[in-house]
Amino acid sequence: MQHPPLDAIRNIGIISHIDAGKTTVSERILFYSGETHKMGEVHDGDAVMDWMPQEQERGITITSTATTCRWGGCWINLIDTPGHIDFTIEVERSLRVLDGAVAIFSAVEGVQPQSESVWRQADRYRVPRIAFINKMDRIGADWAATLRQMEEKLGARPVPLQLPVGIEASFAGVIDLAAMEFVTFSEADQGRTTIRQPLPAELLDAAREARERLVETAADCDDAILADFLDGGNIAADRLWRALRAGTIACRIVPVLFGSALRNKGIQPILDAVITCLPSPLDVPPASGRHLEGHTTETLPCDPKGHLCTLAFKVQSDEGRKLTYLRIYSGTIKAGAALWNSNRGCFEKTARLFRMHAHKREPIDEAVAGDIVAAAGLKAVLTGDTLCDPAHRLVLAGLSVPEPVVSLAVEAKRIDDRDKLLPALEKLQWEDPSFRVREDEETGQTILTGMGELHLEVVTDRLEREFGVHVTTGRPQVVYRETITRPVERQEIFRTEFEGKVQGGEVHLRLTPLARGEGVRIIVPPAAELGITQELRTAAAESLERSTASGCRTSYPLTDLEVRVTAIPAEPGITTEAGVRAAAGRGLLMAARDGGPMLLEPIMDLELVTPADHAGKVLGSVQQKRGRIDGIVTQGAFETIRALVPLAEMFGFMTELRGATKGRGTYTMEFARYDQAPPEVQRRFGLAP
Repeated sequence: MQHPPLDAIRNIGIISHIDAGKTTVSERILFYSGETHKMGEVHDGDAVMDWMPQEQERGITITSTATTCRWGGCWINLIDTPGHIDFTIEVERSLRVLDGAVAIFSAVEGVQPQSESVWRQADRYRVPRIAFINKMDRIGADWAATLRQMEEKLGARPVPLQLPVGIEASFAGVIDLAAMEFVTFSEADQGRTTIRQPLPAELLDAAREARERLVETAADCDDAILADFLDGGNIAADRLWRALRAGTIACRIVPVLFGSALRNKGIQPILDAVITCLPSPLDVPPASGRHLEGHTTETLPCDPKGHLCTLAFKVQSDEGRKLTYLRIYSGTIKAGAALWNSNRGCFEKTARLFRMHAHKREPIDEAVAGDIVAAAGLKAVLTGDTLCDPAHRLVLAGLSVPEPVVSLAVEAKRIDDRDKLLPALEKLQWEDPSFRVREDEETGQTILTGMGELHLEVVTDRLEREFGVHVTTGRPQVVYRETITRPVERQEIFRTEFEGKVQGGEVHLRLTPLARGEGVRIIVPPAAELGITQELRTAAAESLERSTASGCRTSYPLTDLEVRVTAIPAEPGITTEAGVRAAAGRGLLMAARDGGPMLLEPIMDLELVTPADHAGKVLGSVQQKRGRIDGIVTQGAFETIRALVPLAEMFGFMTELRGATKGRGTYTMEFARYDQAPPEVQRRFGLAP
């Protein structure tokens, strides 16, 4: 199969809130592009993109899945991402390497919490987007309200490329505003045939008004169109598309389309807009790599003949071996090639290369700049690592990993499970940077930490199904943080004799509390300023970083404080790296204990949808859980309640909500911030009288 030119490649992702229809849209894209010959349905558990048993049983996407299809002479690398907040790392690492995205919104629910989260993630990586307002056929659909919410909640500038014809049960099709045609989708062949007709007379006035607004937006992106628009001239469709493409790639506008994926209406125009509006690898700013020596940066144009540089954005455990997903930013990679892992400082070898179609593999001999492929044989690689030409060593910027907030104790059920438990957990950690494993020093239990109850439930399920490890689990627990309440200074001196040699170190520290959400700031002056060697400075910095991760009183990590090294006095023949490490670690521990340690608990941003006649009971329940109501919005017979609620109060809430609303209430939540835990929790951990 011949590789297309770079300007004919689109690397895109599908992003949205859970249940907005991402996977349904992805399945239609594969069907209409000819990659599959049968539409998979999420509700039937046979969607191509949801291939994991856990996904098929729950009807949700858990892991991001890559595939490739062709449309309009272009090659589309497509990644379908999860919509549940527990699996937000899958969205994060996908957006890190994508050139564009399709954001799906429900015409009924509008812009929901996870839609806001993924939108912010896309903003962080400057990913151009188009939007698809789905479920236009559903009762309660309100596309105009969804556009307003995109402006108000997302700060976006939505630009409708179409005008819906009909709504709810009468939704019939759309008006293509660029071509001024009425577009419908044949029900005889599952929407495969699009039918374009002249506009009916009764729709002309509304269509002309909407097209004028579209031309005004295009004029903001193209001065020539602005001049013709002011002169009253007609703007041809191809000129409109060029201007809209420029505005989309610059992230100034978001083209919007409408349809109903489940009813097979509106998918082909999404593919057309992907080709027309979203960028190729040549249209996005080139990646920037940092040289390992000298710390200078180098721009990496998307050139197959350039120096090889790729980012490992996902690592998957495949029958105990690593399958690594790569985005190639520069150069060409071949099966069997030797690579340099800049993050691990070692050589790697690509045994085989694959183009992925969900969990199925298509072997390939080579891949070039602009490609997204998978490689087998890489052993040390982890998510976020840079793999490059050994003769031209660079490191790319990694990705942001969210902090897990829920922990769970697990124990092997049987004797033969004990030996398999830790290796299995290690493989799961390869895949998921937001999943952590540690051993409780007091109880000896294995503690799993993740993004939520569902996240850990899926992990324990996979332990049994994929690795044959049966475990018993405890009740989920909140992952707290420690901080200090007052500034403190500490001089720590360490001395010990080992094998007849004195190991010593002295470190002077100043700890200062920071505002909530600031995290940990470790400041170690340059070695020359401290009057010590670079090795001693590095030893102190590494020890302080490690110590902040283990807390001072409860073993929970420290946060919201500044740790500043004010001096590291060195004695010739006495001061050693080991001594400085010990002094720095103990100094931080003792200083934090003197700084009035306090426990912080995770606070969640809760959005709850309930029938209006049950709203009073639900509000009372949220307030009993120390929740703070931020707003209530009425949408027909339902009310949407937004609140901030401590995570500790939310375990088992779904069962309670179903009982209070007769099974009709739903909620979603995401991490908002850490805040002071109540006195009874502080006392439980010995941090309050």
